[in-house]
Amino acid sequence: MIRGIRGATTVDRDEEGAILAAAEELMKALIEKNQIEPERVASLFFSVTADIRAAFPSKIMRKFHDWKYVPIMNMQEIPVEGSLAGCIRVLIHVDTELAQDEIKHVYLRRASVLRPDLKVLE
Repeated sequence: MIRGIRGATTVDRDEEGAILAAAEELMKALIEKNQIEPERVASLFFSVTADIRAAFPSKIMRKFHDWKYVPIMNMQEIPVEGSLAGCIRVLIHVDTELAQDEIKHVYLRRASVLRPDLKVLE
């Protein structure tokens, strides 16, 4: 069954190093908590708020060598008034045996306020 696994984090500054470090921390947590194997990933989408322009968060996936065949996209979030600034979100489509309520969505840093209704790990 294909399931969506969500996550988000934030950065305090629009610098490549900060963006890549935050994206790496988020992806490592999602992979570990959900035992994600790249060959079972259908696609991976990163989105960022409009104030993040220094780097594509997906660039960090080059460090994850087994992920080189996974289709990855970056996009910009709709600039909604009052939305969380400096936010990097991710959606991973994974072929998994986990039930929806067993998926461990990960929200780090200031992004932990985004989805209190989900089973959220900080």
